[in-house]
Amino acid sequence: MGVRTANVQDGNIGETLEGLAGVIAGRWDADPAESYTVRLLTGEEDELLKKLAEEASEVIMACKDNDHDHIRYEAADLLYHLLVTMERWHVTLPELAGELNARHR
Repeated sequence: MGVRTANVQDGNIGETLEGLAGVIAGRWDADPAESYTVRLLTGEEDELLKKLAEEASEVIMACKDNDHDHIRYEAADLLYHLLVTMERWHVTLPELAGELNARHR
């Protein structure tokens, strides 16, 4: 578990996810020695998939501990790694939104 983020303020999830997805998409040409994101995008796929599973497990454990701040922290890690996974396999946020919209109609 990382260090908890201090002074978290509510934000707009759509804007935040779009901004983060844009940053992730812009990392393809970055130096792998300097960018964790590009290492996830271009490295061994199992490393990214293991990280995704690890983060999902950490969300589960935070829920088991009933620790609100820890859940939020780990959920953010999970969403970041999910967005990297989506970028690596070329699934866009609008596609994801369409999938979710189709399910709740």
